[in-house]
Amino acid sequence: MDAVVEAVRPVDGTQDAESSRAAIYDALSELLARFPDADLLGLSDEQRAFAVESFVARDVFNRFRLDVGKTLQDKAPTASTALGRLREIRDYVKETVAAAFRKLRSAGQVFNVGRIGQIVRSALQETLQVFEGYVQ
Repeated sequence: MDAVVEAVRPVDGTQDAESSRAAIYDALSELLARFPDADLLGLSDEQRAFAVESFVARDVFNRFRLDVGKTLQDKAPTASTALGRLREIRDYVKETVAAAFRKLRSAGQVFNVGRIGQIVRSALQETLQVFEGYVQ
């Protein structure tokens, strides 16, 4: 997995890169938990779609956390409240991304960089709007 992560997102010292690397690693770990016999260099279409969806959800959440996580923690009345809010946001992002991928699949559309980029932008924007009360 380390070699795949390194090939997909090499270290460059930025928080964005480290966040993406963590999302890739976690998505691959989840993939292997669900498909224990998966060959990371030869994924089936189903496995590839699962890994991409898992990565996108994790990446969107990580971006949200990088953008407003500190403020969310500072504005929460307690640390446990802040953690609960982050879990709620993580779950929301996961469902939002899953719904977007289901919509693509039901429309028979192919996953490509442009469509996935749109899902990322849309999910991040929607999440910021829905949870803006947590950071004001």
